Amino acid sequence: MEPIRVLLADDQALLRAGFAMMLSVEDEIEVMGQAANGAEAVDFAAAHPVDIILMDVQMPVLDGIRATEQVVRAGTAKVIILTTFERDDYLFDAISAGASGFLLKNSDPDDLVAAVHAVAGGHALLAPEMTVRVIERFARQLHAEAAGAAAHPSAAPAAAVGTRPPAGSAQQQKLLDSLTSREREVLVNVAAGRSNAEIAAGMFVAEATVKTHVSNLLGKIQVRDRVQAVVFAYESGLILPGDKPAAG
Repeated sequence: MEPIRVLLADDQALLRAGFAMMLSVEDEIEVMGQAANGAEAVDFAAAHPVDIILMDVQMPVLDGIRATEQVVRAGTAKVIILTTFERDDYLFDAISAGASGFLLKNSDPDDLVAAVHAVAGGHALLAPEMTVRVIERFARQLHAEAAGAAAHPSAAPAAAVGTRPPAGSAQQQKLLDSLTSREREVLVNVAAGRSNAEIAAGMFVAEATVKTHVSNLLGKIQVRDRVQAVVFAYESGLILPGDKPAAG
């Protein structure tokens, strides 16, 4: 198996060196390079094969959120946002920009390694309760924007991140309709922040079966990981803000 290729983007050289040291001892991870700001990260990812970027939020020239938007739009890598602050606005902005995960800089080395593996494997890197809280905030803004657009039809719609269809669009509904009833059920459970094991227990199926359903539905709705699948579930109207989906 080829190693997971990682780029470190942080304006503090000592932190980059520390992260590089933690990750370099892992046989399954290869640190491809370092960037001192968001612009360097975008350029590096465009010129070199990178799987994951560990991206600081506050950097000169181009901050981590804007850099994430550019990387996701180009499809060059997945992004884990790193920050010293446990703040909802960073979480919200990171997910809105298309980040696949969010990690505090004071996390244990084992958590950092696990985060890289999780995102490389297409998993969400947020505690389930945090995922739901932040995505609901995201969804409420989307519904507010949709209501504003309905009241003012001439207003231009907000741009979608990357290649994801616009929220509430006919194209998005078509993608949702392409799911089987079982895949839709799994998506509802994913959006509720449940793990594969929890979904399997609630649906009385094997965990491997749930993994297959998740993989299939990600392809059908054209998203790259579970975080963006949760965003899709709210954007498409499958789940509305405030809903509390039942297990199974």
